[in-house]
Amino acid sequence: MKRMLIPALVLATGISLATAACSKNDDTTATTDATATETAAPADTATPAAADANAPGAQFLTDAIRGDNAEIKAGQAAQSMGSSQGVKDFGKMLVDDHTKGRDQASQVAKAMNVPVPTDTPPEADNELKMTMGMTGAAFDKDFIAMMIKDHKKDIEKFEKEAKSSDPAQVTDLAKQTLPTLKKHLQTAQSLQK
Repeated sequence: MKRMLIPALVLATGISLATAACSKNDDTTATTDATATETAAPADTATPAAADANAPGAQFLTDAIRGDNAEIKAGQAAQSMGSSQGVKDFGKMLVDDHTKGRDQASQVAKAMNVPVPTDTPPEADNELKMTMGMTGAAFDKDFIAMMIKDHKKDIEKFEKEAKSSDPAQVTDLAKQTLPTLKKHLQTAQSLQK
């Protein structure tokens, strides 16, 4: 009797697991298909080369993408926490422009087999946390001061990269991004009171 009970339990457990897996697959097929579509590698890529974080221009690209990630977070904070419409609008501008900038820099990084970071610089996170601890006009004032300081540093880095001997696709990216960074600096300065 024991000999027949164990195979029957194993068979019943296997059938239950298979049934559960099938029903779970039915529920998540759309999600799985969407995820597979989002994460699938582009069809036009050949066998990918090894990631090259040491390629000329790689550090600039990594820093630029991390900076874009930080500006997007800051812009989102300004949209939700800003007390003036000017700060809220500036936050939207930051999100829109830096999302576009991140996408462009990510394309260059991928073409050069440079890893694309998803994080932000720790110092940017610390500054944003301090600013987010404020409300009203104090938030606006601190946020704008942070954006002025940050964009001045970014412009300096992008101007230096634009003149460097790094690959043309990296220096071209720096040159193309500079007008946007300068527009952000001018906007922030106009909002400073």
